[in-house]
Amino acid sequence: QLQACGGGLVQAGGSLRLACAASGVTFRSYNMGWFRQAPGKEREFVAALRWGGQGTVYADSVKGRFTISRDNAKNTVFLQMNSLKPEDTAIYYCAADRPPVAPYSALGNERLYEYWGQGTQVTVSS
Repeated sequence: QLQACGGGLVQAGGSLRLACAASGVTFRSYNMGWFRQAPGKEREFVAALRWGGQGTVYADSVKGRFTISRDNAKNTVFLQMNSLKPEDTAIYYCAADRPPVAPYSALGNERLYEYWGQGTQVTVSS
């Protein structure tokens, strides 16, 4: 089970930190990802992190602004979002890819993630 939190309303240029807590799984063995869905659009990849924390990948639209990290001791993955823009407004979902995990090259493929959180709303005002 995945539980995401940390969303909210922020002005453009501001920051938010999302967190996703996992329970009932061997968290440290899972690739973890963040996706988002804006109104009227399909869900899209944001960022992902390999199970050992040794590799990250980001969507071009968030590179240099967002950082994904994990704390295996707390079974939690984070998404630090800085320099937020109105186009970052969306529902953000965390997802977990269980073993055997996808290779690094496939981290952005949402079809490879078996578990999904309920989503947390991020709204960026201009």
